[in-house]
Amino acid sequence: MTQTLAERCFDLILWLAGAGHFVILFASAQVPSRLRWKQDLAQLMPFNRKLLWVQGGFTVLAIIAFGILTLALHTELLRGDRAAMGLACFIGSYWTARILVDALYFSHEDWPQGREFVIGHILLTSLFVAIACSYWGLFVWQVWLRAK
Repeated sequence: MTQTLAERCFDLILWLAGAGHFVILFASAQVPSRLRWKQDLAQLMPFNRKLLWVQGGFTVLAIIAFGILTLALHTELLRGDRAAMGLACFIGSYWTARILVDALYFSHEDWPQGREFVIGHILLTSLFVAIACSYWGLFVWQVWLRAK
């Protein structure tokens, strides 16, 4: 069986998207120290502080799951299995929402000052866009283009 160019491209794209989630985790592991959460969160009531840590933990868990599921279900995603397409749609929606929150809710003044934060923000946002486009591209290819 020969692979089409699209299949070969998505084969690589999925490996990169799965790995990209772990790059995001590496960046997120630096957030508490670089943004001085210890000092800032100390000002919150204990419940609010715990709530933030729990929310952050669930976000990290979701990103780990996205990476692992993408790598583990690589074949199913390439085949266009129905459940895999549901997962691709969900992951694409998640990262699209993250990009929209960044663009529409946060203002430039909200972000920490400094060259390394500006560069980090650009790199992370670029990675979010690449990952979202990967899953949306796969979804469109499998559901609409390949089906015809």
